[in-house]
Amino acid sequence: MGVSLFQATSNGSDIDSHLSRIIEEAKKLRELSWCVSVVVVSDDPAALLTFSERSLQSQFIVWSTRLLVVTHLRLGELSRLHESLSKMNAMVMTLRHEQKHTSCSFYVHMPYSPAGEETVQVASWDSAHGLVLRGHLPVFPEKYSRLRHRAEIVVAAEEYPPHAFVLLLGGLDGRGQPRFTITGPMVKLLEILATSMNFTYTYVRPPDGAWGAKQPDGSFSGMVGMLSRKEADIGLGPFGVSASRAEVVDYTGFIVIDYARIIGGRGRAERFSPGRRSAGLCFSVVRVLLFQGECELPHVYVNTESAFAMKAELHYAQDAKVPPGRRWERVLLAGWMIVTLVTVKSYAGNLMSLLAVRHIPQPYQSVRDVLDDPACTMIWETNNAYIQYMNPQHSPQHFHPNIPSTSTPNIPSTSTPTYHFHLNKPPTTHPKILLLPFLPQSLTSGTFYEVAEAGRNGRIIYRRSTDFMEAVDTLVRKGDHVLMVEDLTARVFLGKDVSSTGRCDFYLSRDVFLPFIFAMTGQKNSPFVPALNRRIRAVTESGLYNHWMQGAIPNSTTCANAPSKITVHTTLGLSNLWLMFAILLGGHVISVIVLLLEIFWNKMK
Repeated sequence: MGVSLFQATSNGSDIDSHLSRIIEEAKKLRELSWCVSVVVVSDDPAALLTFSERSLQSQFIVWSTRLLVVTHLRLGELSRLHESLSKMNAMVMTLRHEQKHTSCSFYVHMPYSPAGEETVQVASWDSAHGLVLRGHLPVFPEKYSRLRHRAEIVVAAEEYPPHAFVLLLGGLDGRGQPRFTITGPMVKLLEILATSMNFTYTYVRPPDGAWGAKQPDGSFSGMVGMLSRKEADIGLGPFGVSASRAEVVDYTGFIVIDYARIIGGRGRAERFSPGRRSAGLCFSVVRVLLFQGECELPHVYVNTESAFAMKAELHYAQDAKVPPGRRWERVLLAGWMIVTLVTVKSYAGNLMSLLAVRHIPQPYQSVRDVLDDPACTMIWETNNAYIQYMNPQHSPQHFHPNIPSTSTPNIPSTSTPTYHFHLNKPPTTHPKILLLPFLPQSLTSGTFYEVAEAGRNGRIIYRRSTDFMEAVDTLVRKGDHVLMVEDLTARVFLGKDVSSTGRCDFYLSRDVFLPFIFAMTGQKNSPFVPALNRRIRAVTESGLYNHWMQGAIPNSTTCANAPSKITVHTTLGLSNLWLMFAILLGGHVISVIVLLLEIFWNKMK
């Protein structure tokens, strides 16, 4: 247990700079502490207002920090502090001295309160009765766990199958934007949160349709930018957790963990081709080498012409006359011929079977396969966590989230200090902050560095999530584009396609990559986030969210493991046997021509 004391003297306008310096110093102490309580003592309304506003702006007072304001001022004189104190885990203790009797009352500023009901007395104390609780609220109540007065909040949302789907309703709303609504598992989760916490909500969509990435000027795009500018209270998401976003928003407890996959177009069924150029070239080289080696052996062939004639007869499975030799040579030759006959017949049977099999090419099974094919173009979502990860610029050096109580990191701490702030003739104090380890995001080598380089060379197309289905149906279907997207989202697209076409025209890569934790977001230092965590954890741990997702992905398993080889059963007819007859007729024609040439040659001699 440690105590730190900060004192500021009120000198008119100089109090602002003085308080700012004290808050910065106290914040450094808070970063080294685990649990903090802050006591502010002042009878100056202006100093108290400045302290409360600066504490919120600098993230000195967070929800886990308890703040007690001790003053002789009446509640009416503290009305300007309501907006700040209602967002803090704070109480106001007003002191009264009557003759030799001292008493105090404890008040809490309730959020989203109508005029006249901003404060609620939770306790009182005097020397005769001690501490007495008033009403059902405890000291330092969890006032955001169940809002006393119904709040109206703004939720930033965008389409993200299978978690959230945007449905256009037609027409324009009061702001001149297209009317829409959101459906999906995340909406069901939001409805549970709204009912249990007592708030209503309205949706807004980001103008750029993006989730949010850090820009060169330090600002953020998409829904993360809306939260950082306080244009929305909650981000529906779920958002991929990244260090850069955590600079300006707070994450709730995780909702799902997902991986990225590759969606590629399944090619047309191809016949097995045993006579490819590479196979034919290898066969010809081996034949030439064998022929050349045997011609150099003595007493085997009379001349080169006889050797060539022998090889041609064996190649076309014709009989060959071999001069009589020793008995063991004949036995060896007979054994070799039997083994060769069995091998040739087995290979011929397998070859005929393979000719009935069609192979469906699925060439891109990993990121490396895509990088090695310069003709393949990748499609990534614009301004999402993956792009921020691969972008070597604008990488934050530290991660400053408010850690949910369920996943507090094991960071060494000092004692549990209480900071006393004396404002007015006494002054200001400070809480503590959690500093997580360095999380590097700059890529200088590796597979995804090569992906970023490929993007700079024009091999990446960026699309909004609402345009993915069109990209899959047009670009990916052709086979020269692939879509890099989360596994759950990919299964939605495959399910939709097979539902409409009845075919499996796309496939998923075997490899998965870039695992991300996904969660909802709130404004930085928002008291909503700790209250949301407990309910989100209950929904996810019960398996309810996974159940909702399974219902949101129709036909998700139909094409999940579509075969790459299919067998074709057809009846024999002239349409599929014409080549055999053509080869037979061509052989006869060539034989007649050779016979005529031989007759002509003999006559010429």
